[in-house]
Amino acid sequence: MSKVGSVQKNAEIAEIMGLMEKLDKDKYWIIEQIGKAGANAAVTPAMSTFEILKACPMNFISRLSRSLKSVNTEFEPPKYTKGYHWFFTDIVASANPDITTDDQTRKIIALNKLIHRTSAFKHRSAKSTIILPTGDGVAIGFADSPEKPLLLAIELHRALTEYNLDKSQRNRIDVRVGLDTGPVYPIVDLNGKKNVWGPGIIYARRIMDLGRARSILASDRIANDIRRLRPEYGRILHPLGNYPIKHGEKIMIYNVYGNIYGTEIGTKKNPLARRVEKSQAAREFGKSIAAFFFEKVEILLDIVDPKTMMTHHTWVWHVVNKSSEPVDRVFYYLEGDVPRDFPDLNLKVTDEAGRELSLQSLDVNKPLKKEFFVKLAKPLKPDQKGRFVKLEYDWEEPDRHFLYRFASDCKKFRFHLAAPRDLVVKQKVAKISPETGDKTYASTPAAVKYTGKKTEVEWAGSDIPAFDAYRFDW
Repeated sequence: MSKVGSVQKNAEIAEIMGLMEKLDKDKYWIIEQIGKAGANAAVTPAMSTFEILKACPMNFISRLSRSLKSVNTEFEPPKYTKGYHWFFTDIVASANPDITTDDQTRKIIALNKLIHRTSAFKHRSAKSTIILPTGDGVAIGFADSPEKPLLLAIELHRALTEYNLDKSQRNRIDVRVGLDTGPVYPIVDLNGKKNVWGPGIIYARRIMDLGRARSILASDRIANDIRRLRPEYGRILHPLGNYPIKHGEKIMIYNVYGNIYGTEIGTKKNPLARRVEKSQAAREFGKSIAAFFFEKVEILLDIVDPKTMMTHHTWVWHVVNKSSEPVDRVFYYLEGDVPRDFPDLNLKVTDEAGRELSLQSLDVNKPLKKEFFVKLAKPLKPDQKGRFVKLEYDWEEPDRHFLYRFASDCKKFRFHLAAPRDLVVKQKVAKISPETGDKTYASTPAAVKYTGKKTEVEWAGSDIPAFDAYRFDW
């Protein structure tokens, strides 16, 4: 290359480096562009930005310069998002034409003042809080704590309960609330003020839109973050299942209701949209046989009330991943004889370290059937042993039998039933044909023993193939 050409190339490189700094691009971006253009340049990530550009042919340098100059940075979004925990609320039926504009405006003013008086709002950090009025409501993002949106919802419900005490039905203020955690882009609005836009605020709004009067609905993202912080939070967060939102998406929803800190919040009524329910049992059972096997399964039943046959169920799965990929979730399929709401199951899933695991999705939530996924705290690696998950729940067994179907091959199996001593137990163990439902009683009966105030029934098996089913009668 001539001296003049070298000077020209160095000048263009200097200009390119200036544009890259302005557009927040680094040397890895250049290497990516070299690959896309198929340019003949021997470069490595160990080289500096200048060295990489110097090694590129002049035609590529000129093309890269033109490309950077054509970027209109005025319309480019910021490179990084910011994460917030969102509270989104509006007044239910605020646009009702039967309500005068004066009355509608009065409600909006009252709602704003009631929010302003809450402790969660008054003691917010101005630097880490975003407040976006929406006409008949407001979106508030807290960057410092996922508790803040929930605490604001609790305080607002308490304030609205007091406000509505002496109001006519027409003058009551009923709100719906959506809670979520998610990122947003900081932008500047037409008034030159700081604003935001992105998934966090969008999904908080769509979750809120599912609600009715007094609804507090939360995404599984924020619910899983806050339910472990305090035991009282876990008691008011009730999984509802997957609900449809815009553009064909589905989102896992929690309903927030109950008594907390002396205040009744939320409503038990389901969201306005219909839950998305599609049984995945057959498909997931098929996947299970390919993904893992059971080193050991323990099914423990404790009859706590012989009148209703309320039974505390404990399933312990000692699982080994036999696939080539990590497994990060577990599928459960529960059935009962008595209609039962999901929150009333008192469901709890833990792992071998005692960590409580999160419900990832509730795919079927029918009165007699529940299907759901649980997210593992740590993925189960291929051939990893010593891992187990423990599922606990409460469900009546008035027919005095329990059916268990194996999702995968099982080396060792143990069934244990504990019943009050005064309950007459007539134990039977039968293998059930999955095709015909025919039953064949086990050649080895269960062992029965009496300890203190309990009658205990125990049966063990080994090398049980996938899809076999056993019924235990008492």
